Amino acid sequence: MPLREDRQGDLGRGALSMLASALLFAAMSAAVKAASLELPNPVVVFFRNAFGLLALLPWLLRAESRRLGTRHLPEHAVRGLAGLGSMYCFFYAIAHMGLADAVLLNYSLPLFLPVIERAWLKEPLPRGLGRPLAVGFLGVLLILRPGLGLFRPVALVGLLAALLGALAQVGVRRLTRTEPVIRIVFYFGLIATLFSALPLAWQWRTPRPAAWGVLLATGLLATLGQLFLTRAYSHAPAGRVGPFIFTGVVFAGVIDWILWGTLPHAFSVAGALLVGAAAILALRLRETPRSGP
Repeated sequence: MPLREDRQGDLGRGALSMLASALLFAAMSAAVKAASLELPNPVVVFFRNAFGLLALLPWLLRAESRRLGTRHLPEHAVRGLAGLGSMYCFFYAIAHMGLADAVLLNYSLPLFLPVIERAWLKEPLPRGLGRPLAVGFLGVLLILRPGLGLFRPVALVGLLAALLGALAQVGVRRLTRTEPVIRIVFYFGLIATLFSALPLAWQWRTPRPAAWGVLLATGLLATLGQLFLTRAYSHAPAGRVGPFIFTGVVFAGVIDWILWGTLPHAFSVAGALLVGAAAILALRLRETPRSGP
């Protein structure tokens, strides 16, 4: 009986941590949208990475220097560039479409994970995965709304963010086989900051004083959201706490309505329900052990 209570307690803490992560990421998305009203996408992406790396300094200073050395720089580069590409696409989508729609398209990421794991890590596809994937992509079609006169190409950019984000997550999983968490986080921050600085040579625009606080918030909120996300997965399996991340769509919708007076389209709501249900099923299937040899 005590063991069961401990597990329930872990699940409760994991769920609360995931809810906090979802709220922080939704707030970060709102800060990105606010910053994008006056700054180009490359400038926003750079400062999100630079301030995020700065927020890691307390952990980096406590880490021994030998823990930051690596023999897997190519793998870090693939993970870092995929994550950076996802960030560029996600931030662009946030700036050019409804906040809730952009966040939802980004949360279609679990639908791509099994396919990329199969192609990259040679892992078998979970049994019964076809149905949730079909339902999920039907939901994505409702959000994209092709053929209804409501389709916007920017939605494909938001979907590309999810695909690249899934590639980055699989890269993280591969790296965790040989690398500690602090090293993975450090190299992503370093690679993303260095490479996102390159477009500033032709895209630079000096932020106004009021924008600096918003830019700082993007990095701080993202780092805190990542810490709570990591804590959630340390308390319970992804299949049990992962679904709580979809509350971020609700948080984003409320923030979008309060700050910009935007409400999601009915097709987006229907698509959100399908994508959320499909992603939850996909996460649970990935946590279910395969029977047989």
